[in-house]
Amino acid sequence: MTREVIKKAKSSSKKILKKYNTKTKDIEEVMEVEREGWWVYILLLSTVVILAQSLKDYTFSFDNVTLTYSIFILPVIYFITNFITKKYGYGKSIISISFSGVAMVVFSFIMSFVIGQNFSFYDICGGFCGYVISQLVNLTIYQYILVNTSGSFILIYLTYIFAFVVNYLFYTLIYMNLLVFDNYWLSYFSTLIIQGVFCFLLVFLDVNMKRGIEVE
Repeated sequence: MTREVIKKAKSSSKKILKKYNTKTKDIEEVMEVEREGWWVYILLLSTVVILAQSLKDYTFSFDNVTLTYSIFILPVIYFITNFITKKYGYGKSIISISFSGVAMVVFSFIMSFVIGQNFSFYDICGGFCGYVISQLVNLTIYQYILVNTSGSFILIYLTYIFAFVVNYLFYTLIYMNLLVFDNYWLSYFSTLIIQGVFCFLLVFLDVNMKRGIEVE
């Protein structure tokens, strides 16, 4: 009787240990997949940034307001950065912003020669500074929200809007050399309103997105 109890205890302990090892192995495999897969999102972010850079010269108008098609791409850029932050951490996002910023400059430099236009230093410098600074502002605030709150919808939404404001502010100061056209502010606020509406869906996805294992 005693031997049977000992045998049952040993077999049950082996099952528990095996189950525990299996769970640990599964978690390690998931973490390894996450570690190896983050660079794909860097390429995705760089591709979307290049797309936005390509569309900035294509415009549409309503009334006296002229806007660029790239305004619909910019919210997606910040969403991808937030996704990387939430899934892979702050450090990976810094690398993503740096890589995509360099990709934007290189693409603009190459395209200026391909289409036979003069390379505009103020254009690319304004776009680069506006992009990088606004991304760092967005990243810092978003990281603070992740660490110190449960991910409030309104806070994340306001972070998007503030990132847009910073982006256009620095682009204007550098590219336009402090000169603002008469209809600039009308276009400026129209752009922010359109992007603000578009961000509602992205923030809803952001709030419901699960955190990565390394971020939890």
